[in-house]
Amino acid sequence: MLAVTDAWKAAYPGAHVGVLAMRNVVNPAEHAALDERKHELEDELRARWAGGDRAAIRSLPVIDAYTQYYKRFKKTYHVQLQLESVALKGRPIPGVAALVESMFMAELKNLLLTAGHDLDAVEGPVTLGVSDGTQRYELMSGSEQQTAEGDMTISDSHGVISSIIYGPDRRTRIGPGTRSTLFTVYAPEGVGEQAVREHLEDVRDNVLLAAPGGQTELLEVVGAG
Repeated sequence: MLAVTDAWKAAYPGAHVGVLAMRNVVNPAEHAALDERKHELEDELRARWAGGDRAAIRSLPVIDAYTQYYKRFKKTYHVQLQLESVALKGRPIPGVAALVESMFMAELKNLLLTAGHDLDAVEGPVTLGVSDGTQRYELMSGSEQQTAEGDMTISDSHGVISSIIYGPDRRTRIGPGTRSTLFTVYAPEGVGEQAVREHLEDVRDNVLLAAPGGQTELLEVVGAG
């Protein structure tokens, strides 16, 4: 499903990208079992970081790997900020529809950057590459964005569907009627293949809480070598 360009391999040795494709899913606005797991995760994160601070979170190897990547673009890794909000400030994990919440919960647990798409809206081939800074795509907010030169991107035949710095696109967004979904995980050098695979398994397990009839079509991790 995922074609990898030579440009990506050359630009990001040691990096990995994971792909999870699932069919026969549902996307309810709320789901009791998923809510229960979300509250358990909130409790686990707050217990883990009791007495901790921002410096301790920033020192985590996985956070440092993303921080080094984002620094190239003068940006801050937003998942770190989300973890601080839940674990240090006691704020709840935002409530969203089940498929997005399944992804977001795994992001907070594992701290790996993930994008979600409606698989039926994705037109193959799906390609992992590096932006030359000229591509433009519509963000979730509806605004048009030019990609950052050198940023990792994933595209289909119509254009970019996500980038690390600016996130997923609007065209392939997950919606109430989504029945097939594609999750992609960007992992810069320092994260590792096994961490990406286990993260995808967590996303899948969360989805299956809300959609027990869901079927995994693909769970794959590719590396730059």
